[in-house]
Amino acid sequence: MTEILFLVEEDVDGGYTARALDEAIFTQGETIDELKNMVRDAVLCHFDQNVCPDHIRLQFIREEVLAV
Repeated sequence: MTEILFLVEEDVDGGYTARALDEAIFTQGETIDELKNMVRDAVLCHFDQNVCPDHIRLQFIREEVLAV
């Protein structure tokens, strides 16, 4: 595996959540920098060293609601 993709969303209570696609990995952080560190740590804990992905991709999802 060369890459793993995480979907990142702002949490309604503040901070951010990250959920991996195709793997059972979920983590959160109060800031973007904290979230990046938490994602790295979660990936390293989830995979054996010989099958760990080379890259982690974060895809930020932003939702806006407009009043009519």
